[in-house]
Amino acid sequence: MASSNEWDKRYREREWSTEPDEFLVSLTSPLPPSKAIDLGSGTGRNAIWLAQHGWEVVAVDSSEVGLALLAERAGSLGVSVRTICTDLLDASEPEGSFDLVVLANIHPQPELRPQVFAAASRLLRAGGHLFFVGHHIEALGKAGPPDPNLLYTEEAIRSAMPTDLVIRREHTYHRESDNPDHGGDVGVMVWAEKTA
Repeated sequence: MASSNEWDKRYREREWSTEPDEFLVSLTSPLPPSKAIDLGSGTGRNAIWLAQHGWEVVAVDSSEVGLALLAERAGSLGVSVRTICTDLLDASEPEGSFDLVVLANIHPQPELRPQVFAAASRLLRAGGHLFFVGHHIEALGKAGPPDPNLLYTEEAIRSAMPTDLVIRREHTYHRESDNPDHGGDVGVMVWAEKTA
């Protein structure tokens, strides 16, 4: 994963989407609002949408710039999101505190993936859900990290999941780009439930 300084620079240099992930919207809309944590929230497109829809949200990111942009936008929209500036693996929220954990476009080295999913599972109460979305290996050269080791396959995600997270839905998707020089994106979405 890129350092906080690298992300600070990225967040300063370009505009980032404010639209929430469409799969997150679809999967969480039927749920009663409760407590959610967005690990690696960036500028908060998902965290803010959840807060707008009644969720009590914590956003964790290592970039102070990203979290400042999140807080500014949340304030302008009249919603509250608690922010924590730390590495997502160091989030020290109490075990079993959340009904939803969001991991959107987090691309650690393969050896760190089990730790990331285990951290997410630790934060979930039994019956809570993990929403995960990331760039697929087929997106290489089109979208996401340029390092193939940081991209996902369905098998890699399944093998990194702890046994107490049961995958309820898995979807590999293709998104076209408006830019003819851009080949679009290929991603994978997973919706998992904590069983114990």
